[in-house]
Amino acid sequence: MADVRKIAFEVIDRVLYEDAYSAIAINLAVKENVLNPLDTSFLSALVYGVLERKLTLEYIIRQYSSIRIKKIEKKTLIILYLGVYQLIFMDKVPDSAAVNESVKLCKKLRLYKSAGFVNAILRNLVRADKQYKLPDEKDKIKYLSVKYSCPEALVEEWLEQYSDKTEIILKGFLGRPPLTVRVNTLKTTKAELTAALTNRGITVENISFLENSLHLSHTGSLEQIPEFRDGHFFVEDAASQLCAEMLGAEKGETICDVCSAPGGKSFYSAIRMENQGAVYSYDLHRHKLGLINDGANRLGIDIIKTAQRDAAAEDAPLPECQRILCDVPCSGLGILRRKPEIRYKTDTNIDILPKLQYSILCMSASYLPTDGILVYSTCTLRKSENADVIERFLSEHPDFAPEPLNLPDGFERQIEEDDHCLTILPGVYNTDGFFIAKLRRVKDAD
Repeated sequence: MADVRKIAFEVIDRVLYEDAYSAIAINLAVKENVLNPLDTSFLSALVYGVLERKLTLEYIIRQYSSIRIKKIEKKTLIILYLGVYQLIFMDKVPDSAAVNESVKLCKKLRLYKSAGFVNAILRNLVRADKQYKLPDEKDKIKYLSVKYSCPEALVEEWLEQYSDKTEIILKGFLGRPPLTVRVNTLKTTKAELTAALTNRGITVENISFLENSLHLSHTGSLEQIPEFRDGHFFVEDAASQLCAEMLGAEKGETICDVCSAPGGKSFYSAIRMENQGAVYSYDLHRHKLGLINDGANRLGIDIIKTAQRDAAAEDAPLPECQRILCDVPCSGLGILRRKPEIRYKTDTNIDILPKLQYSILCMSASYLPTDGILVYSTCTLRKSENADVIERFLSEHPDFAPEPLNLPDGFERQIEEDDHCLTILPGVYNTDGFFIAKLRRVKDAD
C-alpha cells in the first residue's frame, strides 16, 4: 500500500525547496509510485491544499508553537503543514489519523526529535477544538493575506487596483480548478460528446457563455477516455477559450499565434475556421512545438503550421495574415489555482515583464496589415502587465485603434474598464484570471 502522506511530503519538499512545479511533481510521483485513482486524488488534495494554504497554516502553527516558524526545521515544518491542513481543512480525515500519521511520518523520516513536538502541537490544536484566530480585520492587508494565504504585497497591489473586488479574486484562488474542455466540432457535436461521456459515468456541465465548451468531472485519466484519444475534445480553461473567441478567426483566413504553446488557442481558432485557412503557431522553445503538433494530429487539424520563433526579435517576420494573437509571457498571477506555489516566489523578475510584453506587442503589430485585428492577452491580473501595456501602445501607435469586444450572452464585465479591454476575475465564472485587449490597424504606419 502506498504511503500517500510520505509521497505528499516529498512532493511539497521538491516544490518549496527545489523549485519544482506542483503539477509536474505530482504527475511524476503518481507514475513513480503507480498510485490508484483514490490515492492520486488524496495526494493532489494534500499537496495543492498545503501549497494553497501555506501562509494560513503558518499563522495557525505560530499560535500553538513556542518555536518561531523560521526556527522550525524545514522537514518538520512540512509535516506540520500536512497535519494542520488535514485537521482544519479535510473533514473526511479523522483527527486521530491526522495526528498519528504525522507522528509516524516523523519517525519514517528519522526525525525522532521532532515527533514529540509535532504530536504536541497537533494534539493541542485538537483539544482546542481546532480553533485559531485570524488577524484583526481592521488591518485589511494582513487579514486578507492570512485568510487567503496570499503575500501582503500582492494583496496590497490588488486592493489598489480592484478595491472591493479583491476578496472575490482571493476566494477564486481557493480550491481546484474545473476540468474545462472545448468540443472538436470537426469530429463531433456537443450533444454527441455529452451523451458519450455521460454514458461512461462522466459528469458533464454546460458553460453558459461558450457554445461548444463543457466542464467535466469524475473523468479519471483522460488518456483512458476513447473520445479524448480520438480527438473529440481538448482541455482549455474557459477564459483562454474566450480569448480565442474574441480573436474571431474566420474560415479561410490566415492567423498568427506568436506565443502559442501548448496550443489551445491555436486549436480553438483552427476549429472555428472549420480547418480551412492557415494558423501559424510559434513558440520560443522548440521542444514545445511537439506538443502543438501532437495535439493538432489528435484533433484532426491540418492547417496549423509550427515554427520556432522569438516573438520579441526584430528579425523574425510574420507571414501576411488577417489576425495576430499575442498571448504574452506574464507573471501568471491569474492561475494561482493551478500553480499555487508561484504566489510565494520572490525571484521571478516580475517587474521586467512589461518591457518584454510591450516589445512582443510592438514587433507583432508591425507585421499586421491595415484593417487587421490584434488580440493581446495574459493570464495575470496586474495592471502594469495589462491595461498599462495597451494604453502605452495606443499612445505610441496612432495607426492602431481600440476595437470593442463583443462579449457573448451570459458573460458580463466584472470591473469598469474600456470596452476594448476585458479583465476576467477568478471566482466569478469559475475561470482562471485573465486579461484580453483587442486592437485594429486603421492605417499604414507613418
